[in-house]
Amino acid sequence: MNVDFHFDPMCPFAYQTSRWIRHVRAELGVTVHWRFFSLEEVNRFEGKKHPWERAWSYGWSLMRIGALLRRRDMALLDSWYATVGRELHERGGKPHDPEVARRLLAELGLAPELLDEALADDTTHDEVRADHQRVVDAGGFGVPTLFFPDGQCLFGPVLVDPPAGRDAVRLWHVVAGMAEFPHVYELQRPKAPADQALIAERLRPYLRGRDWVSVDRGQVIDLGSPS
Repeated sequence: MNVDFHFDPMCPFAYQTSRWIRHVRAELGVTVHWRFFSLEEVNRFEGKKHPWERAWSYGWSLMRIGALLRRRDMALLDSWYATVGRELHERGGKPHDPEVARRLLAELGLAPELLDEALADDTTHDEVRADHQRVVDAGGFGVPTLFFPDGQCLFGPVLVDPPAGRDAVRLWHVVAGMAEFPHVYELQRPKAPADQALIAERLRPYLRGRDWVSVDRGQVIDLGSPS
């Protein structure tokens, strides 16, 4: 089984779901193709610059680095996303700061100058934009978004405490099983006050490291870089 996993590195929910899909991969041998999606673009206000119009744009510019790494090896993008995600969503760091982004590349044994190479190459814009548009064309609106080999697209699962081992596999079967019913469009668990408190607690590192964000009812609205 192959699955395309669309993510924005700034999204805490996509990161937690990526942890789950890695457990699924380890248990079942699922092949994960990492793809991009821009919360900055989908949540852009009229009159605000598109992320590709800025010299540096938090999630978008990070994904341009990811696009360059993916050209070389999907495994590089895999490792890079895990590293960026831990820095922001677990440690409360700022991988969207160019100097931190360079440091994280070095920690992976990669040249920090890859950041400059990615930004100097306009075709990295094209790759991020093409992945983003694929989700939009499918009616998608956020991340995580999964595409299955038959072309079906599902948003989610939205997780804050991703299961591992056999529990990760059980959830995979639930998610993949939904693809067997193409006219089931939505299944959602309402968030009770205790759930809201749990989400707020899990998002604490992200909110500590993030410079420009709004959170509404447990959903992250990425407003993009301030410039």
